[in-house]
Amino acid sequence: MMGPILLRRLLLRPPPSSTARLCISAFHNWRSYATTETFHEDREKRGEKWFTLPPFTATINGSALGKELSRNRSYGRDVITKTATASTTSTTTTALKWVTRCCPELPRSLVQKLFRLRQVRRESCDMECSGEGVEALERPLKRVAAKDSMNVGDRIHLPLSVQEFPNDKQELPNDKKECYCSEEEVTFIRSLELYKDPAIIVINKPPGMPVQGGIGIKRSLDELAAACLSYDFSEPPRLVHRLDRDSSGILVMGRTQTSATVLHSIFREKTFGASNDEIDDAKRILQRRYWALVIGSPRQRKGLISAPLGKVVVDNGKSDRITIVNDSQTLPSQHAITKYKVIGSPCYTWLELTPLTGRKHQLRVHCAEVLRTPIVGDYKYGWQTHRNWKPLAWSNNECHSDEEFPKRKNLPFDLNMESGSVSEKNPRLHLHCKQMVLPNVNLALQNVKLHSDSDLSELESLELVAALPSFMQRSWNITNS
Repeated sequence: MMGPILLRRLLLRPPPSSTARLCISAFHNWRSYATTETFHEDREKRGEKWFTLPPFTATINGSALGKELSRNRSYGRDVITKTATASTTSTTTTALKWVTRCCPELPRSLVQKLFRLRQVRRESCDMECSGEGVEALERPLKRVAAKDSMNVGDRIHLPLSVQEFPNDKQELPNDKKECYCSEEEVTFIRSLELYKDPAIIVINKPPGMPVQGGIGIKRSLDELAAACLSYDFSEPPRLVHRLDRDSSGILVMGRTQTSATVLHSIFREKTFGASNDEIDDAKRILQRRYWALVIGSPRQRKGLISAPLGKVVVDNGKSDRITIVNDSQTLPSQHAITKYKVIGSPCYTWLELTPLTGRKHQLRVHCAEVLRTPIVGDYKYGWQTHRNWKPLAWSNNECHSDEEFPKRKNLPFDLNMESGSVSEKNPRLHLHCKQMVLPNVNLALQNVKLHSDSDLSELESLELVAALPSFMQRSWNITNS
């Protein structure tokens, strides 16, 4: 591990040349702040080796805004707080958060070391009115700790040596290097888009593509989104919820740190506020509806599943699985609620599943262990049922699949959207997030920026629909023919 003395020398070494190009996108975005104020140029002439971040301004508290949106929609017009309160706009942010926000490409570990070695300075800038307008008064630089609160107008100064860090890409391990995509791959990823605005981007996730990286995963959706879906934004899209690798459907990402925080808060509030008494769709700010084909048929055509879930380790610690926890004293558990109804059941049963909470493998476990109807293609939780699996016979004349779903071969990332229906020996997981209703986060952020007392109770919602993958659509046609 690099010692503090060596690291201090590295951070304080001068740049190789005065024309060195800045490689951090945030520095490009805020360059105008450094060039428009002459006293920063005077500092450079005096030989002070600092790079100046933009002045701190009041920011939107994304977590508070998400809670406000959830509260207004959940309780309707009779709530006392119907407007965006002062808590949604925050003027207090720590120095560490401001640096990571302005410099998203700097590793957080490096930023924390800068603070620990006391290499970060703060300039408290007072404003003075003169006959020619408002002028900034230069203040001395003082050391600042990571947890110190920022005041409006404060500037953070970092050592100039941080400019050189992103240039050393050849020294990064393979799993940390930037993800590069071919033109065909970029076109394919962008073809998955369902909706896009300045705050969020929504895609129809294909089955077989992992959402996050891990052991044995070469390409994950979060890396591909950063490479293909950033467009002209300096920040990559951020995940706010998950889908299993083999499932498909609507996946929402925040395009900025603020919008991602708002969405995170909304998803958390959905889970924390769920109870048996709050199942009215009209009162829930976030609604997700999955379609699943299951083996067998529930005793009732619709109902509410309320069963806690816990994780157990199997295969001598090599893997784990989620299961129903009957005794919470012996195994930690999380409350999980799923609303279901039958939408078709000639030979197999199609279910519409509405999770009121967001737990890992919630729908798969509730179907397999509570309803006793495992999802087709779920070999993890329905392996015993699939031991006796027999493909469903069908006729090409009855299901015109060749006309409706022309086969696409050689899809990027080795994806296969065609095979895996109930007519085959090894069906794929038939679980798809088909519909989602969520608040218009972009409008909410605009309203809060313009009016701190804006009414959020009547904010319009976004309604998203994702088409079934080809193999699930074929299974739908087969089972309903």
